[in-house]
Amino acid sequence: MLGLLVAFLALALAFFALLDGWYLVRVPCAVLRARLLQPRVRDLLAEQRYAGRVLPSDLDLLLHMNNARYLREADVARAAHLTRCGVLGALRDLGGHTVLAASCARYRRSLRLFEPFEVRTRLLGWDDRAFYLEARFVSLRDSFLCALLRSRQHVLGTTPDRVVQHLCKRRVEPPELPEDLKHWIAYNETSSQLLRAESGLSDTKKDQ
Repeated sequence: MLGLLVAFLALALAFFALLDGWYLVRVPCAVLRARLLQPRVRDLLAEQRYAGRVLPSDLDLLLHMNNARYLREADVARAAHLTRCGVLGALRDLGGHTVLAASCARYRRSLRLFEPFEVRTRLLGWDDRAFYLEARFVSLRDSFLCALLRSRQHVLGTTPDRVVQHLCKRRVEPPELPEDLKHWIAYNETSSQLLRAESGLSDTKKDQ
């Protein structure tokens, strides 16, 4: 029995020391919770909320939440969001999946130790290749918007239009994207063209 306990502790130590253990645990748990314990969200454009709290492991040397932690929390909230609104299920049915192709973040005020917050995620729209999502980090102490993240989820194996049509059982026109998001998309496209030229790739070979 003691040998089994030691082996288990050694495996747990290796899991968290060699891998990003908490992330590998949290994302599947968030997906399972969204799928089994939370109601389905029928409105694709509806905002969903994912609660969090700043823990000691989230802090940087300035004793506020590390900038990289916002991206991780947004990732977990996004997985739960796409599960509840059915996008992940539709992708699975259609033999597709998504990858994060681009993201940007604006930090407006620090989140401090043990401060409660919500990640408020919503789908802004889609085009022929990707979904565009927004994550707002809102402090539950005073409802201040502490950070704003935008992400581009590139769809592989199918198209966003087919995913939405699969969910809604009809063709749905994408909503008009916010003006600032259009500028960000244009920046990403210009950056892609420059990088393709730098790498000697043709314009017909798109980034993924």
